[in-house]
Amino acid sequence: MLFCMCNMDTFVIRKIACLAPVLVALVLAACATGGAPAGDAPDEGEEPALVVLDTPAPVAVAEPAQQPSLEAELATNPGNAAIESAESADVEEPEVPLAIAESEPAVPEPAFQELGEVVVAARRHDVISIHVIEARSLLQDVQLQYVFTGKGKKEVLRGRPVAFALWSDVTHEWIIAHVEIPRPPVSWKPGKKPLVFRVLTPGIQARHVKGTGAERLMFSFSRNGEPLKVYGRKFPVFDNALLKKKKWRAMVEAARPIVYLPFTEDTFDPAFVSGGREYLLSTARKAIAELRAAQVPGVAFPGGLVADVVPAEVITTLAVIEQTDDGEFIKNQDAAVNEVLNHYGLKRGEAYRYSVSSASAVGPMQFTDRRGNGTYSMVVRRCRGANLDPNFERGATDLLNAMKAAICLFDIELAQMRDEIRTAYLDNMHVLGIFPVAAYNGGPRNVTKLRNVIKKMGVKLEDLRLPGEAPEGKKVTCPCLWKQVGELVQPVSIPRYNNENRWYVEKYQSILGVFEEETS
Repeated sequence: MLFCMCNMDTFVIRKIACLAPVLVALVLAACATGGAPAGDAPDEGEEPALVVLDTPAPVAVAEPAQQPSLEAELATNPGNAAIESAESADVEEPEVPLAIAESEPAVPEPAFQELGEVVVAARRHDVISIHVIEARSLLQDVQLQYVFTGKGKKEVLRGRPVAFALWSDVTHEWIIAHVEIPRPPVSWKPGKKPLVFRVLTPGIQARHVKGTGAERLMFSFSRNGEPLKVYGRKFPVFDNALLKKKKWRAMVEAARPIVYLPFTEDTFDPAFVSGGREYLLSTARKAIAELRAAQVPGVAFPGGLVADVVPAEVITTLAVIEQTDDGEFIKNQDAAVNEVLNHYGLKRGEAYRYSVSSASAVGPMQFTDRRGNGTYSMVVRRCRGANLDPNFERGATDLLNAMKAAICLFDIELAQMRDEIRTAYLDNMHVLGIFPVAAYNGGPRNVTKLRNVIKKMGVKLEDLRLPGEAPEGKKVTCPCLWKQVGELVQPVSIPRYNNENRWYVEKYQSILGVFEEETS
């Protein structure tokens, strides 16, 4: 166990076992530079049932014996439909499939070594990183407090227990807080009635911040008026089949607890935002490089390679779009995007592996699969040379693999588009990326709708441009496309045709600039 007396200015590490490789690297980096009300307690007489959970083996995805035509597969897999529209953004957070939790990569135990007392200047993001590592270690052995009520056939699981690792900047100590939220399915929706929950740890006050599921559930905490920092969370993933059958005891025994920290304001730092941009870009470039090394042939442009179909900036933009909430984006674009980038900067390859949409799209790139016959399996079959992981749960939650699959899907979708779109795309991939992005979100029909809308707007494909600055005194309601008019680039409102796709295009154009700035 690591114990560090620390604040945002200094670390004091006292003659104890310290995390050798990871923390020493962080400390050396730090040396290089200066500086809804809580619910009721459990009913009297009820004792929490403490459950120790085992890890089953990952489940493989079977491949169908016959391969249907590309047109037939695209017709039955109309895009990933990963992001909820502004109207549907208030649906509850779906349950993570148990197989996703079971496919979680093993986290190696940190090595320990004895260190004397060291005092070093600390950068805030280094302090956060160390606290997150400590919190994960603390939570590994924490038992979740399951509470059953009733007897015999009337026995039910009262709620879903969740544990949080909290840090006090005043007393420099860790507190493990236990909270019980409603068991699934959860009827809570954002902006409606507060989520009902219980705080099971005496002396701790809690406020629900967002989410109900594995990817986004978060609370803020305080003790005696002092805000406590959240650096870790332990959350049980349930077997959906047992849940539907209301086999409560069996469901608890089969549950898989995951130690995963969603985004929280306590972990926000500009260094993580810039680090997230760099990490996404480097991963996208690696995905393209591996596809190029494998010489995977493309289908969109005969004689070409899949690696030449999409720039790294476009794939990284897509990764951010898939995790950016429409409602939050509309309210504060920069904050919504920076939240996603910050999470990638802190969590790296672990970020968004538990993200599940209402359309059952999974992971950082939000792929779907229908018992081996969904979009992901179709891409695995069609893009064999890419050596994609055939296991959906592993493949869709691994960012590098998912990015390679997304590049292959771009190629497949582009091959189905009209010649005029494909030709225009080759000449201006960044701007005309709106078409494969629209297909990624909703299939070929979205491409047709978008093309027809652009015609009605009187905009030529060759005149489309990246967003510029709106002319003074001219108010234009977005979502927008931008076109060249003489020497100016001007916005043109996109008429209503599919609100989800309109905002998907808007997010693409806006977020793309983040990565173009990074590479310029």
